[in-house]
Amino acid sequence: MTATAVRPTGLVPAPRAAGDDLPDPAAPREPAACRAVAYQRVLHTLVRRELRLLGDLAGWAPADEEARTAALTRHADLLGRVLLHHHCVERDAVWPALLRAAPAAAPAVDAWTTRCARIDHMLRDVATAARQWQVVRTAPARDAFAAACRAVADAVDEQTAEEETTLLPLLAEHLAAADWTAIAASSQCRLSGPEQLFVLGLALEDSCAGDRARLLEGLPWSARAAWRVYGARRYRSAVVRLRGAPPAA
Repeated sequence: MTATAVRPTGLVPAPRAAGDDLPDPAAPREPAACRAVAYQRVLHTLVRRELRLLGDLAGWAPADEEARTAALTRHADLLGRVLLHHHCVERDAVWPALLRAAPAAAPAVDAWTTRCARIDHMLRDVATAARQWQVVRTAPARDAFAAACRAVADAVDEQTAEEETTLLPLLAEHLAAADWTAIAASSQCRLSGPEQLFVLGLALEDSCAGDRARLLEGLPWSARAAWRVYGARRYRSAVVRLRGAPPAA
């Protein structure tokens, strides 16, 4: 499908104000815990935005157009894999590290576990609805997929808001630098090269200056070079095809 055939959505993001602008180069490096919290917030912003956009885009997509159906369901699959992996890393590494340092966080972690188990189940519902739409390509199947995307977007909005209120302040206070360094080094999501660059673009798109610097600094030099040379250009083209509008930045 050409970009002109995609109806633009009103939900395209705009870059956030640089409320946490680039630090003074002469200042000491920020603690690892601050980078951990920034990573969590950026990931939350990405999935909240994209799940909401996906429900909006699917809601008026042609029900029987194979290419458009494939594009939207493929995006849903990518978001689902990213979010399921994120929950796995939190469950298996981030929260255990927090609990070792702050056992009193156990009730908040237990509540997180219950909420995220529900979201993981809802993501599998989205995947099921996506497969059904791909097979039958009818309006009811499309509407069921759009509704599943909106439902999980609502659940993610609620869950991440609670996590950012209760758990991220504890993470900022108690997470050991060595723990976050080990987690970051060992928790790579299994995405193809093009998928990794696309997710990087999603993360950079409405990030403030400080978050952009953290994201790019954490990449291998080869990934930064790939983003500069061709990743940003390909990301823009992919977003235009998906949304009918260019990325915010």
